[in-house]
Amino acid sequence: MARSLARLSIAELNAEIRRRQRSTGTLERRYTRLVAKAEAVRAEIEKLGGTVNRRAGGRTRPKNDLTLVEALTAALKGKTLAVTDVAQVVQERGYRTNSNNFRTQVNIALIKSGKFKRVGRGEYTAK
Repeated sequence: MARSLARLSIAELNAEIRRRQRSTGTLERRYTRLVAKAEAVRAEIEKLGGTVNRRAGGRTRPKNDLTLVEALTAALKGKTLAVTDVAQVVQERGYRTNSNNFRTQVNIALIKSGKFKRVGRGEYTAK
């Protein structure tokens, strides 16, 4: 509507409410039909041996037993390493990531977690 709802009479407001309720019902029915079609497509994909990844882009995040901070703590215990080296050690020990800039993620974790001590420029050890 072009006019503000605050300026409408009670009769006009009731008419607007009824109009919106009709639209809502139509949209709900449309939604139900689309969900049914999507479920049919999903069932057909699974019947053919495929899987439906519900996440956009099809990427899934790797599961790790340890958080990044825990993995860094274990890698730096009793050692002093540069950021690049500790990132490499953590990945060699099995930490999985899809990150294109994992070294940056490691650097942020080293700076912000409070569990690491900066020894020199770009070098850290566990506290």
